[in-house]
Amino acid sequence: MKTIGVDVGGTFTDLVFCDMDTGELAIHKVSTTPQDPSLGVLTGIRELCQSSGVRPADIDYIFHGTTTATNAVLENKGARAGMITNEGFRDILHIGRHQRVENYSIQQDLPWQHRPLVQRRYRKTVAGRLTPPTGAELVPLDEAAVLRAAQELRDEGVESVAICFLFSYLNPAHELRAQALVRQVMPEAFVTTSAYISPQFREFERFTTAALAAFIGPKVDRYIAHLESGLRAAGMTGELRIMASNGGVATAKMVTEKPTLTLLSGLAAGVLGGAWVGTLMKRQRLITFDIGGTSADIGIVVDGQHAQTDARSTEIAGFPLQMPMIDVHTIGAGGGSIAYVDRGGAFRVGPQSAGAVPGPAAYGRGGLQPTVTDANLVLGRLDANDFLGGGMTLDAAAAHKVMGQLAEQLGLTLHEAAEGVLTIINANMANAIRSRTVQKGIDPRTFALVAFGGAGPLHGADVAAMLSIPEVIVPPYPGITSAMGLLTTDLQYDATRTLFQVSDQIDLPRINRYFNEMQAELSQQFDADRIAPEQVSFERFGDLRYVGQGYELKVGLPAGDITAGALAAVWEDFHAAHAREYGHAFRDSAIEVVNVRVTGVGAMPKITQLQAPNGGTLAQAQLRRSTCVFRADGHLQEFDTPFYQRTLLPVGEDFPGPAIILQKDSTTVVPPGSSARVDSSGSILITLGA
Repeated sequence: MKTIGVDVGGTFTDLVFCDMDTGELAIHKVSTTPQDPSLGVLTGIRELCQSSGVRPADIDYIFHGTTTATNAVLENKGARAGMITNEGFRDILHIGRHQRVENYSIQQDLPWQHRPLVQRRYRKTVAGRLTPPTGAELVPLDEAAVLRAAQELRDEGVESVAICFLFSYLNPAHELRAQALVRQVMPEAFVTTSAYISPQFREFERFTTAALAAFIGPKVDRYIAHLESGLRAAGMTGELRIMASNGGVATAKMVTEKPTLTLLSGLAAGVLGGAWVGTLMKRQRLITFDIGGTSADIGIVVDGQHAQTDARSTEIAGFPLQMPMIDVHTIGAGGGSIAYVDRGGAFRVGPQSAGAVPGPAAYGRGGLQPTVTDANLVLGRLDANDFLGGGMTLDAAAAHKVMGQLAEQLGLTLHEAAEGVLTIINANMANAIRSRTVQKGIDPRTFALVAFGGAGPLHGADVAAMLSIPEVIVPPYPGITSAMGLLTTDLQYDATRTLFQVSDQIDLPRINRYFNEMQAELSQQFDADRIAPEQVSFERFGDLRYVGQGYELKVGLPAGDITAGALAAVWEDFHAAHAREYGHAFRDSAIEVVNVRVTGVGAMPKITQLQAPNGGTLAQAQLRRSTCVFRADGHLQEFDTPFYQRTLLPVGEDFPGPAIILQKDSTTVVPPGSSARVDSSGSILITLGA
C-alpha cells in the first residue's frame, strides 16, 4: 500500500510518501502557490514520485490537508452567496444573539455585521413555518415565492444559496423542497440546506454554518475538481481523501457537498501528527506546537485523545460554527511574521506576514520588511547555505539590512533588535498556550511540547522555558509533521439529532430510534465510499447539561439499546465531566439531553512506525562551529556553537546546548543550559535546564 500525504501551508506545501508494506519513507517541500494551491500540490507530488522512483499509477491513496476553505473565510474572499429563509427572519445572520464578544470594548469586531457572509440584499424570505416539538407544519411553504426568490438571486449573479428555515432540524421537508425548486432555476449554483449541513438547534449558529458552506462551497468545489483532474492527468488513479476538521478524512465528494468539513483541515492534521509522535515517545500529555510561515497552531492531547471544541468556542474567523472540530488555537505568528513599530511607538511582531511571496527578506524575493526568519538568521540560528537541506540559499545581507533598519528605528543594536523580535513572538505564542492550558485549569508543566512545522523547532525550547514545560519533542521530520498526521487517521463522519429530553422523563424508544437512524445513514455513506462493513465502527455521544444551563458537555453513550440502567451510568459520567470542567457538580439537579450523536469511523491504511535512526557519533554529525547569539544570565552573549547534521547524530546519547541541528525540512535550536538526545523512535528530546 503506497500513500502520499500533502499539507498546504502559507509558505510551503509539505509532502510525504510512505510505502506501508516496506516502511519506506520520503519527504519533500515545494513553495505554496497562493493563486492556485493545487498547482503546488501537483508539482510536489510529481517531484516526490520521481525522486522516490514510484510511478504515479502505483499510489493507492492521496491524503490532503487543504487551506482553501480556511483562507476564503479568513480573507473574506468567498462566493457571492444568497439565502432563502422564513418571513420575518431575514436578519438573523446580522442580529446574532446580542452577545458582546468583548464585554467592555466599544471597538470590537462583529464579523457577521462588518463582513457578512451573505449581503442583506441577497437574503430573501418566503412564507412557511414548522413548529416544535415535532416539526409539524404550521404554515405551508410558498413554493411560488421560492421560485421568485431563486430567479431574483440568479439575476443578481449569486452563485450559491443557503436555505435556512426555522426548526428544520426537526423536519427538513421545507428546506428539501425549496432546495429542489432553487436547483430548477439555478442548476449551476451550489445549493445547500441548514438541516443537511448542521441538523441542530440554535438558529443563528445553524444559519451561519450553512451560510459559511454557501460562502466557501463554489471555491472548494472548483479546487477539488481542479486537483482531481490534475491528478488524473498525472496518471494517478488512487483515491483522494481530504482531511476534515473532526480529525478524520472524508471523500472528495463529501467535501464538495459539505465544504465546512475542511475549515480546519490542515490544522487538525498537525494535532494528529504531533499526537502520533508523542505516542511513539510514550508521552501521553502533549501540547502540539506547529509554527509555519504565517501562523502558530496549538492543540492539547491527553491520554492519546485530542481536545474537541464545544458549542461555546467553535468558530472560524469570529463566525460561530456548528461542526465537530479538533480544538486548535491559531495565532498570527510564524517565520514570515513582520516586525514593525506601530503608530504608538510600540515594538510589535505579526500578525501580518510576508507569506510565500515575497516572503522574508532573507528569501531574496524582494521582501523589504524584517521578519522572524530574518531575526533568526541575524542571530546565527539559521545556516544561510544549508536551508531546506541546501535546496535554498538565504540572503544574509538582505536580512541584516532590514533588521538594521529596524534596529536604527528602535535605537537598539542589530542583535538586540533581532533578539527582541524573537522574544516578542515567543511571548505571543506562550500566551496563546496559556489561554488553552492555565486559563482552563491545566498545568502545562505536566506536559511535553511537541514542536514542529518549519519554524517550531527553532522556537520550541524558548517558548517551553517561558511556560516551565520541562521537555520538548522534535519529530523526525518536523517540517512535514502535519503531512505525516494525514497518514495516521481514518475516514470519519458524524451524524446529529436534537432531542431535548430531561432525565426524569426520558423517551427511550425515541432515543434508540434516533441512534438506529443515524447509524444507518452513516453505514450507507460508508457503503457509497466502498468501505467494507468489518472496517467500520461507531461511537455514540450525547450533549448534556443541567436544566436551565445554556451550554452542554459531550458525554459518551453505550452501544446497543439504551436502557434506564445504562442512562444511570451516563448521568454519573456527566456529573464527573461537569466537575472536571467547572470544579463542581449538582447531583440533585435534573439533566437535559440536548443532542445525540454518532461518529462513524472507517479504517484506512495508516503509518504505524518509522524506521529506527542509524545515527553516528557527535564528531561525525558536526558540520562546523559558528557564533550564535543567545540571551543567558540576563544579557545577550555570543556562543561558539556546533552545527550538527541530524541524520548523523548518535541515538540515546545526551549532548549539551547550545547546538543547532540541521535537516531538510527544519532547523532545531538547543539553547544554552539545555541538553538533547535522539530517541530510538527518531525524535529529538530536548530537556530544559539540564
